[in-house]
Amino acid sequence: MTKNYENNPIIPNTDWKVHDQIRAQPEIVVPGSLCELPSVTPPSDATVLFDGSNTEEWVHVNDDRPCEWEIIDDNIMRVVPKTKNIKTKKSFGDCQLHVEWSAPTEIKGEGQGRGNSGIFMMGDYEIQVLDDYSNPTYADGLSCALYGQKPPLVNSSCKPGQWHIYDIIWKAPIFTDDELTSPAYVTVIHNGVVVQNNYKLIGRTTHMDLGTYAPHPAKGPIWLQDHGDLVSFRNIWIRDL
Repeated sequence: MTKNYENNPIIPNTDWKVHDQIRAQPEIVVPGSLCELPSVTPPSDATVLFDGSNTEEWVHVNDDRPCEWEIIDDNIMRVVPKTKNIKTKKSFGDCQLHVEWSAPTEIKGEGQGRGNSGIFMMGDYEIQVLDDYSNPTYADGLSCALYGQKPPLVNSSCKPGQWHIYDIIWKAPIFTDDELTSPAYVTVIHNGVVVQNNYKLIGRTTHMDLGTYAPHPAKGPIWLQDHGDLVSFRNIWIRDL
């Protein structure tokens, strides 16, 4: 059943509602050959979060149980639906995060129901993961959108089964005496294409509503979302900035 987004609030400094169905779609840019290349090794100062050998750096978000997502062929970690979101054991503030992911080759569903996952910086701020290749959906829910806030500048997605490459430059929000003194900023490079350019977040990620900021520690874990789809991940690493 299609959700009704007509009563959603207006996103600040735009003319558009959250998840506005008539918001213009970004231009499609065909990425280069990055999606077809094998993974490369992380830089020497990176903290490796997943190298294909095990899921020991990850736990369940609610109770810190061991990660139940599965490792399949070619050193890939794949979502096991209904096992819930996972998070890193370690916490991070300002950082450079590298994530590679792939949508299932067997296409099921449409819109937000196809190849959906997400990367949550500090557990609160989502960069959307979605198979949006020839799959229309609302602009602020496309792959690499700051979900519910900002569509990507362009759509540089690759085909199902190919590997998307996200490089995320994250500037954490700053709170002083529980008051926001500096918002979060993020730059996202998707398959070699800049799709978010030092965007200032309006708050935490929500659905069908406007996110706001709430005080939290200077560092937090990275979350990966179980949205019920068989999304695969590989070669995840992070550098403190």
